[in-house]
Amino acid sequence: MHSDHQNSVDEGGFDENGYDRPSKSQVKRELHALLDLGKELIALSPDRLKQLPLAERLYEAIREAQRTTSREGLRRQTHFVGKLMRDAPADVIRAQLDTWRNGSREDTAAMHRLENLRERLLADDDVLTELLQEYPDTDIQHLRAVIRAARKEAQQNAALAQGQEPQRKQYRALFQALKSLTA
Repeated sequence: MHSDHQNSVDEGGFDENGYDRPSKSQVKRELHALLDLGKELIALSPDRLKQLPLAERLYEAIREAQRTTSREGLRRQTHFVGKLMRDAPADVIRAQLDTWRNGSREDTAAMHRLENLRERLLADDDVLTELLQEYPDTDIQHLRAVIRAARKEAQQNAALAQGQEPQRKQYRALFQALKSLTA
C-alpha cells in the first residue's frame, strides 16, 4: 500500500523528500538566477550578444524581448528567455559578462590614474622627473612641449570672462601623450 507519507522514487532514483537531489528551494534559487541572467542578457547590445555562446532560439528570444515595448509582453518574454536559459552554458556566459564588467572597471581605473597624473604634471615639475624615471625611453622634448602648451592653455582659460568657452585641446593632447606613454 502506498501512502503520501512514504518515500516514492521517481525515474531518476531520487525520492520526493529531496534526498540525493537539490531541494525545491535550491532549484527555485537556480531558476531565479537563470531568470536574472536572462535579464542581464536582454540589457546587452546585439554586438555583445553575438559574442556569447547562445543557441539561435535563445538569441532570437532575447532580441524579441529587446524589441518588446509593452510591460506585460516584456515580462512574458523575459520569463521565456529565463526558461530557455536552462539549456544555456550559464557559467560560460557569467564568466564573459564578468570579464566585460571587470574589464570596463579596470579601463575606468586606468583612465582615472592618467587623469590624476595629468593634473599632477600640470601642477608640479617634479612629477615629470618621477615619470621619466619610470619611463626612461620617453620623448622628453615632446612631453615637455605638451605640458607647457597645456599649462598655457589653462592660464588662458583662467583669464576668460564668464560665459566664454574654455579651450581643452592641449589638455586632451597631454592625456593622449600619457596614454600612449603608458600603453
